[in-house]
Amino acid sequence: MKGVGSMDLKYESNRIALYNDENELVAVVDFPAVDNNTVDINHTFVDDSLRGQGIAGKLMEAVAKELLTQNKKAIVSCSYAKNWFEKHSEYSQILK
Repeated sequence: MKGVGSMDLKYESNRIALYNDENELVAVVDFPAVDNNTVDINHTFVDDSLRGQGIAGKLMEAVAKELLTQNKKAIVSCSYAKNWFEKHSEYSQILK
């Protein structure tokens, strides 16, 4: 497994995921489309084996940057994501 600093995140349709060397999903954030310009960040998961390494935060930062580049807004129904945005006001412009 690669370290957090060199995570190989997979940018999929409406999700950003991290797979281990066996190609098993070990971390993910899902953000399905609500409409053409809005997504709902509704699910964040990190496998127990990776907890405490800041991976969920790295996933959230990747989503925020991706939405900025796509000029999209987000509603947030995932409790982890809500807390993350409260602590990272530099990304508040993407919140709807």
